[in-house]
Amino acid sequence: MAASARNVAACVRPLLLRAAARGYRATQAVRHGDDHGDRESAADVPFTIVDRAGKAHAVTAKAGDNLMYFAHKLQAENPAIVIEGACEASLACSTCHVILSSQHFDVLDEPSEQEDDMLDMAPCLSATSRLSCQIVLKPELAGMTVSLPKFTRNFYVDGHVPEPH
Repeated sequence: MAASARNVAACVRPLLLRAAARGYRATQAVRHGDDHGDRESAADVPFTIVDRAGKAHAVTAKAGDNLMYFAHKLQAENPAIVIEGACEASLACSTCHVILSSQHFDVLDEPSEQEDDMLDMAPCLSATSRLSCQIVLKPELAGMTVSLPKFTRNFYVDGHVPEPH
C-alpha cells in the first residue's frame, strides 16, 4: 500500500468507526406510487380521517399502504380529504402533516431526525403530529383517527397540489 493510501485510510477509518458507534439511522424506504404489490390478501385497516372542516370520513386501507398515497387516491372521490405531499415523500416539506389519535401515535416507530426537522416547520403542530408520507399502515392502527391540520404551508408554491401518479 502506498504511503498516500495509508494516510487516507488512517484519516477515514476513525470517521467510519465514530459513525458506527453513533449508530446508523435511515428512514423506511418509500417508493413513489407503492401500490404495485398484491394487497388483496393484506389485512384491512379501518380508520377515520377528519378533514379540515371537522367532518369525519370512515375509510378502509390495506396493511402496507402508505397513508399519504392512500389519501391521494381518496381525494378523487372525496375532495375534502386533501393531504398535499409537495415533495412526494422525500422528507423535504411538511405539507403531508397529520395529527394522529394519541392511543395510536405510540404504535408507530419513532420519527427520524429528518422527519422531526420537517415537523418543526409544520403549522398547527401537536404532540401527536407526524408526516403521513412516513406512515405505513398496519393492523395495529385500525380504529385510529387521522386529523388534517387547519392549513399547511407549501414553501414551494402555495396552491400547488401535486397529482398522484
